[in-house]
Amino acid sequence: MFTSESLIRIFVFLLGLVTVILTLSSAVSTFVLPRGARSQLNRFVFGLLRRVVDFILHFAKTYPRRDAIMAYYAPIGLMLLLPTWYLLILLGYAAMYWALGMGDLLIVFRLSGSSLIGLGFEASETLFVTVLVFTEAMIGLILVAMLIAYLPTMYAAFSRREQAVNMLEVRAGSPPSALEMLLRFQRNHGLDKLSDYWKTWEAWFADVEESHTTLPALVFFRSPRSENSWITAAGTVLDAAAITLSAIEIPYEVSAALCIRAGFFTFRRIANYFDLPNPQDPHYPATPICIERREFDEVIDQLSAAGLPLKADREQAWRDYAGWRVNYDRTLILLCGLVMAPQASWSSDRAPQFKLPPLIIRKKHKLLMKKENI
Repeated sequence: MFTSESLIRIFVFLLGLVTVILTLSSAVSTFVLPRGARSQLNRFVFGLLRRVVDFILHFAKTYPRRDAIMAYYAPIGLMLLLPTWYLLILLGYAAMYWALGMGDLLIVFRLSGSSLIGLGFEASETLFVTVLVFTEAMIGLILVAMLIAYLPTMYAAFSRREQAVNMLEVRAGSPPSALEMLLRFQRNHGLDKLSDYWKTWEAWFADVEESHTTLPALVFFRSPRSENSWITAAGTVLDAAAITLSAIEIPYEVSAALCIRAGFFTFRRIANYFDLPNPQDPHYPATPICIERREFDEVIDQLSAAGLPLKADREQAWRDYAGWRVNYDRTLILLCGLVMAPQASWSSDRAPQFKLPPLIIRKKHKLLMKKENI
């Protein structure tokens, strides 16, 4: 029959074992699993750090200074994951060692720490505890190896993303705008060259969707120049494609439509990963957009003055543009707020102040967001 002390030790052992398993699950979902699996532990670490960064941002008076501070957010968050996992694994194994009667708290802490970091200055003479020691040492080595392999993969994806963003500056100005992009294509390349460009960005969106949901910290990695951002660049391309399809009198470009479709699927899936409430099947005018008719007419007037061929029915052009824009409007401005994007027309210039979500998302909260569908 179990005594109260033995029951306590069994409970502590199971608690330590569960802690180790859940911590390894977080590491595997971050480093190994080739899909966007969310970890509550990672969310807690990054959420807590974001609150600290937001507090520091209150003392920054200019955007370049805020951007410089935010540039450290994702790298520091990534580097904090490893010691967080180490600490939890250390505590989990220490709990198991204590439950197996290996000594008081200081002794089991030393044994666990010695095993995890591989120094081996503490040892055990019992077989089962020795097996635990070896598994803990192996886990410590695996975590370091995974982090070393993870960083090159992340920076390769970052480099691919930023190459397209930098090239867009040549075609769309800085900060980028759909109007400037169309005007420069008309002057330098001809509108018939847009077809190839839409295909390039369709592939870019597919790459960003895959990398930014499997490696979610990439969402917060900022461009080397403070005035550039992957999200405002993407919004510019989508607006240029939407204006081309709705208002410019050229043969219908299916590649532009596919580019928009790839773009709003990418935005939605990234927004859903971060639990940002957004409409999954919006339709205009039931779902409004943040672009006013007056702003659209001003852009069309400037395109007309530059000699671009435009469709005669301005009213239909507006409805068609709004019908394309509604698919990515909400997610675009929410993601701009999430990453604190630099000012750019028709995107971050109207993004709301980002409100930090709870550190731990519960199922009830997720269901509420789905019911709201906003």
